[in-house]
Amino acid sequence: MQVHIIDHPLIQHKLSLIRDVKTGPKEFRELLEEVAMLMAYELTRNLPLEETEVETPVAKCRCKMLAGKKLGVVPILRAGLGMVNGVLRLIPAAKVGHMGVYRNPETLQPVEYYCKLPTDVAERDFIIIDPMLATGGSSKATIDMLKARGAKSIKLMCLVAAPEGVQVVNASHPDVEIYTAAVDEKLNDHGYIVPGLGDAGDRIFGTK
Repeated sequence: MQVHIIDHPLIQHKLSLIRDVKTGPKEFRELLEEVAMLMAYELTRNLPLEETEVETPVAKCRCKMLAGKKLGVVPILRAGLGMVNGVLRLIPAAKVGHMGVYRNPETLQPVEYYCKLPTDVAERDFIIIDPMLATGGSSKATIDMLKARGAKSIKLMCLVAAPEGVQVVNASHPDVEIYTAAVDEKLNDHGYIVPGLGDAGDRIFGTK
């Protein structure tokens, strides 16, 4: 199973606050951005490095810097927007694409309505971000759309996942690694993660 649970104490602490029904939109947004940055730190652990020479105030030295790998961040609208700034604080040079996918409330199937990506898709490593991996439909559809446009390297980063969603993504895209702070118990009859954290989009933007 291609799923990595990021169990850093700071992430787990902030996730508990995010889950709390008493956490309002402002604090929810701030916590989500902080967790996204911390998760991106773990997700980028294996970025390639190259040696270079710099001159310190004392002497020249050999150092390591990122090897110029191009990165792309793709939030799934709209809840994924709440994680973008946290990732960009860590990787400011990354380009941001947008995928609009919503879940039909009756069929629970994804419906695509928007796609805007960098022009050099095939040259970038992409990180898809969405707070929730529930049924897996939206994530699968987004991966489908990215691959159809030439993406070859994709990771999926979410805050909370359901086993059902993990299974859908693993079955359809076994090459895509999933990074999450928690895999929860199950989905309920309405397709919400249990215990989850409610509707992330509504909690970010204060809507119902």
